[in-house]
Amino acid sequence: MSDESRFLCEAIALARANIGRGGRPFGAVLVRDGEVIATAVNEIHATNDPTSHAEMNAIRAASGKLGSPDLSGCAVYASGHPCPMCMAAMRLSGVAKVVYAYSNEDGAPFGLSTAAVYDDLHRPFAEQSMTIRHVPVRPEGEADLYAEWTKARSKPA
Repeated sequence: MSDESRFLCEAIALARANIGRGGRPFGAVLVRDGEVIATAVNEIHATNDPTSHAEMNAIRAASGKLGSPDLSGCAVYASGHPCPMCMAAMRLSGVAKVVYAYSNEDGAPFGLSTAAVYDDLHRPFAEQSMTIRHVPVRPEGEADLYAEWTKARSKPA
């Protein structure tokens, strides 16, 4: 069995065990250089946190373990097709590769597909199901927020 298949089987086993705990069938394994850095499951049922997806939880655990938000060179093996939130988080953290076992098409008959969210995100803001507006407010008498951040970062510790 290839490493890829082995890590996917581990993600599926995590997902299956999560079903037994009343959770959704999603597990993730985060790997760097062939070593498992973190594993996680979808914990929405336990936390009531809608962002508590397996991939997000694996990113949080790996970042904590590595002491860095930079997960460059890592791969995520997921039981199911990651949602747009998880894909974005993996990109922002530097994850280099994502591999998943069950597609959105596999999940659709069970209400476990995020294809509609992907479709909605492809539309211009004005056509999406959620209202999205840019309102460029700048509090009077205050420094520019981003300039302040840049200045704070350049100060010696």
